[in-house]
Amino acid sequence: MIRFLIVYIIAIYSNVATAQSSILSRDSILKHMKKVGAWQINEFKEGKVKIPKTNWENGALYAGIMALKSVDNDKAYYDFLYGIGESNHWDMGRNHLFADDYCVAQLYTQLYLEYKDPKMINKWVGLADTLVAHQFNEPLKVVPNINLREWAWCDALFMGPPSLAYLSTAKKDLKYLKKADTLWWKTSAYLYDKKAHLYYRDSRFFDMREKNGANVFWSRGNGWVMGGLVRMMNNMPKNFPQRKKFESQFIEMAEKVASLQQPDGSWHASLLDPVTFSEKETSGTGFFCYAMTWGVRKGLLSKEKYLPIIEKAWKALTSSVHPNGKLGYVQKVGDQPGAAGYESTNVYGVGAFLLAGSELYQLYKK
Repeated sequence: MIRFLIVYIIAIYSNVATAQSSILSRDSILKHMKKVGAWQINEFKEGKVKIPKTNWENGALYAGIMALKSVDNDKAYYDFLYGIGESNHWDMGRNHLFADDYCVAQLYTQLYLEYKDPKMINKWVGLADTLVAHQFNEPLKVVPNINLREWAWCDALFMGPPSLAYLSTAKKDLKYLKKADTLWWKTSAYLYDKKAHLYYRDSRFFDMREKNGANVFWSRGNGWVMGGLVRMMNNMPKNFPQRKKFESQFIEMAEKVASLQQPDGSWHASLLDPVTFSEKETSGTGFFCYAMTWGVRKGLLSKEKYLPIIEKAWKALTSSVHPNGKLGYVQKVGDQPGAAGYESTNVYGVGAFLLAGSELYQLYKK
């Protein structure tokens, strides 16, 4: 009887380990990425995505599709992304100082880096030169339309700085990266809590509190920042004067965010009040998984410490995928913690999922 129980227990643990390893195999990671990416692209083909193609929401998705393309060079991804550029006439949104409206330039520049077609970035170069010349000397306190003139909200650190940084890589001209660097630290000085090691979404949240009395630190907002840090540093020379400062902030945030992971591997919409917002949230979780996996790959984060955190996060993400490839538990567009459920989805959540998957695929490739 005892021998039977021992064999039974070993079998159970073996099955659990096998299931866990199958989720984290390269084949499984890519399978999940392709499934989610295919569902989202099909939504575009069927006209179900009503968001303007220059919109920031889609900009985050395009970053994810580019990441999927980098690990699975299926021509369908190029056709989709090139088609987006052509449809947009390789232009940005109408508000030229508004970071959300030039997030899409990351797509154009990444495609240019690969295919060297000048039309992909000609309009973006003109706008970026305007941004470099602009003073950006207003305070960042929320007043009417401040976001159209300054990076006054933390989400902007994913939309704006990497767009300029990628252009520095493409043009081999540091002036764009230097501008992004200057404006990053202006926003950081205002919105980054040096004790909490997290960003407030904007100035309205300095004195706001959650139901449990905690400060309001939004998961996706901080996910945008960590994703922005990754994409900035991917385009930053090792000897860039401020690189160590970016690395330090990245490590600080990663340590804090890791400490707030929930038992199921996810992060909820409110980082400090996971009870009020009791469901997992996959856009923030996706960006955190993306950033931490990149940090491990680049040697900034300890593999021993962070790999279990990353693996739990990926499990939380993949368990949110519907049988048809739809990604659930994505909080809708907003500026603070909010509800998320199995049926809720959005393109930026898919972008975060694919970015995370691409980093995991590369990590497990070694």
